[in-house]
Amino acid sequence: MLANHKQIAKYVIADYLAAFFSWLFFYYYRKIFIEKPYFGEIDFSFSGRLLTGLLILPLCWLLFYYLTGHYRNPFYRSRLQELGQTFYTTIVGSTILFFVLFLDDFIVSYQDYYLLYLTFFGIQFFLTYIPRLIITSRMIRKIRRGKIGFNTVFLGGGQKCLDFYNEIKDKIQKSGLRIKGFVAINRNSTYQAAEVLPMLGYLDEIDTIIKEHQIHEIIISSESNEREIIENIITQIEFFDVKIKLIPDIYNILTGRSVISGLYDAPLLEINKDLLPVWQENTKRFMDIVGAILFMTIGLPLYIFAAIGVKLSSPGPIIYSHERIGRFGRPFKIYKFRSMYVDAEKNGPALSSKNDPRITPFGRFLRKIRLDEIPQFINVLKGDMSLVGPRPERQFYIDQIVKKAPLFKHLLRVRPGITSWGQVKYGYAENVDQMIERLRYDLIYIENMSIYFDIKIMIYTIKTVFEASGK
Repeated sequence: MLANHKQIAKYVIADYLAAFFSWLFFYYYRKIFIEKPYFGEIDFSFSGRLLTGLLILPLCWLLFYYLTGHYRNPFYRSRLQELGQTFYTTIVGSTILFFVLFLDDFIVSYQDYYLLYLTFFGIQFFLTYIPRLIITSRMIRKIRRGKIGFNTVFLGGGQKCLDFYNEIKDKIQKSGLRIKGFVAINRNSTYQAAEVLPMLGYLDEIDTIIKEHQIHEIIISSESNEREIIENIITQIEFFDVKIKLIPDIYNILTGRSVISGLYDAPLLEINKDLLPVWQENTKRFMDIVGAILFMTIGLPLYIFAAIGVKLSSPGPIIYSHERIGRFGRPFKIYKFRSMYVDAEKNGPALSSKNDPRITPFGRFLRKIRLDEIPQFINVLKGDMSLVGPRPERQFYIDQIVKKAPLFKHLLRVRPGITSWGQVKYGYAENVDQMIERLRYDLIYIENMSIYFDIKIMIYTIKTVFEASGK
C-alpha cells in the first residue's frame, strides 16, 4: 500500500520551511535595500510584524497549496509538472500577498514596488521549488528502481491486452506498474493474455479483486467488438478508489472523456472521474472542517440539551452508532443521538415510519429539527462524511436498492453528508421504494455539484430546522 501521508508530509514540511525563510529573508532584504538607504541605520531586532509573518504566512501558503491541489496524488508527479505548478501558484500567491501586505508600505519610488514584488516572488519560488524538485526526483528514482509501484490489472484479456503488455513489458518496472493479471469481461470468451498473465476473475467479481490485490490502477483493454460495453464497464467501476485508464484506439481518442497519461512509448487515456475541479473539491473539504469545528463549538449547548433529553427520556446509551457505507464503498461508524428505544432493531434492520412506535417522544422531537444528526460532525472531522452529500445507507438496504436502481452506485463516488438535496426535498424514507424515489434528487446533486449548490442546500436545511418541518 502506498504511503501517501508520508509523502504528503515531506511536501508540507518543505513548503512550510520555504515560506518561513522566504518571509525572513524578504523582511531583512527590505530593511537593507529599501529602508536603510533612506533612513540610515536600521534596527534589525525581531519586530512584531516579522514574528506575525513568520507565524501566519507559512500557514496561509500551506492552505493555498492545499486548495489548489498540490498535495493531491503525491506519487503521480513529474518534474515538469512540479515546475509549472510551483511557478503558477507562486505568482498567484505572491500577487495576493503583495496587494494585502505591501501596497501601502513605505517606498522611495514606484520602482521599489516592482523590485519588492519580483524579489518576494523570486525568493518564494526558489525556496519552494528546489526542495520540491529534490523530493519529486527522489520519488521518481524510487519508482524506476521498483521500490514504489502501483498494483495494476487489465480489464479484458484479449489480443489488444496481450499486444500492449508485450509492448511495455521491458518498461514495466520503470513505469511503476505492478501488473497483477487481468480480469475477464465475460465468461464465454477466450483470452489470449492468459498466455503471459494470470486471470484473476471476472468483471462481476471486480470489487473483491480490487480489495484482495490492493489495486491502484485498472487498464481497460477491451477489444473493438466490445466497444459498446465500455461505457457500461466504466459506470460499473468508476466509483472505486482507483485510477481508470484506457488503451486507446482512434475511436477512443476522438470520443473519449479522457486525458492523456504518458507511459513512455505507450500512451494511455486516463478517465477523468472528478465531479468537481480540484480547487472546489479541496475548498469543500476545508469548509467541512471549519464548519464542523464552528458548529461543535458554538452549538455545545445543543449537544448538552440533546444528551440530557435522551438520557431522561428512556434508558439506554445517549449516542447510537452503527455501520454505514461511505465513499468508494468503505464502511464506517456513523454517530447519532439515540432517538429510539433500546433493542428497536432486535428483529433486524427496519426503516422508521411516520408513527413508528420504536421512536421515543423526545426522539421524535429530535428528528423533527434534525438534532439527532449533530453528532455526525465528528464523522465530518474524521473524513467519513461531508456537510453536504447523499445520506449514507446501510449495506442491507444498498443491496436491495441496487437490484432495482443500479445507478445508486454513483452516489458512492462522493462523501456522504449530514444533509443532502434528497433530504431537503424529500426527507426520511420509510421503505426501499421511497429510497429509490429520493435517489433522483441525490443524482441531480452529484451531477451538479458546486460550492454554490452546497451553500444553497445548507440554507434550506437551516430553514427546515427552524420551521421544524423535517419529515
